[in-house]
Amino acid sequence: MKVLLINGSPRKEGNTATALAEVAKQLANEGIDSETMWIGNGPIRGCVACNQCAQQGLGRCIFDDDVCNRISEKFAQVDALIVGSPVYYGQPNGALLSVIQRAFYSNGANISGKPAAAIAVCRRGGATAAFEALNMPFQMMNMPVVTSQYWNIVYGRVAGEAALDSEGMQTMRTLARNMAWLLKCTNATPAPGRPTDEEWAAMHFVR
Repeated sequence: MKVLLINGSPRKEGNTATALAEVAKQLANEGIDSETMWIGNGPIRGCVACNQCAQQGLGRCIFDDDVCNRISEKFAQVDALIVGSPVYYGQPNGALLSVIQRAFYSNGANISGKPAAAIAVCRRGGATAAFEALNMPFQMMNMPVVTSQYWNIVYGRVAGEAALDSEGMQTMRTLARNMAWLLKCTNATPAPGRPTDEEWAAMHFVR
């Protein structure tokens, strides 16, 4: 079993990467493989509603000059998806939204029905709105949304600071355990028991 993690930040080693790395580490502890793909910091097209992907049955976006198709071609090879994004103006990174919209529309058949989760990373505010926006495409694609002990939000400003958000890191580990549990449930008989939670480590982001 394998989970695709998408780093939707233009900063490859920023706080979104820190959050996803914590998820990947816990998935590995649960015996689940993962692969992280970064959307990069180059230009990414928005969908232009040409519908050529559907009319020609391409299974990919007709525009092949950015990262979109390199990400969506992984859909058939994985069992679940986790998407992480920084928060910009209370929204996910626009480049990431373009990738998700184009990839889901052109190659949705290979991701539909697979478990998914979103992670929002922010300095201070807007994370819940961004988190909601990231989850909406999953619901349109019949993808079970995997939850955690709290909304999947991590706080941090400068690179690496997210690791200091102890509750956020715990939320990432709980998300990973819940994802692993769901994947094992759908691939095993009898289904394994629900994972044991860590003792809640509440942390206010004002330090």
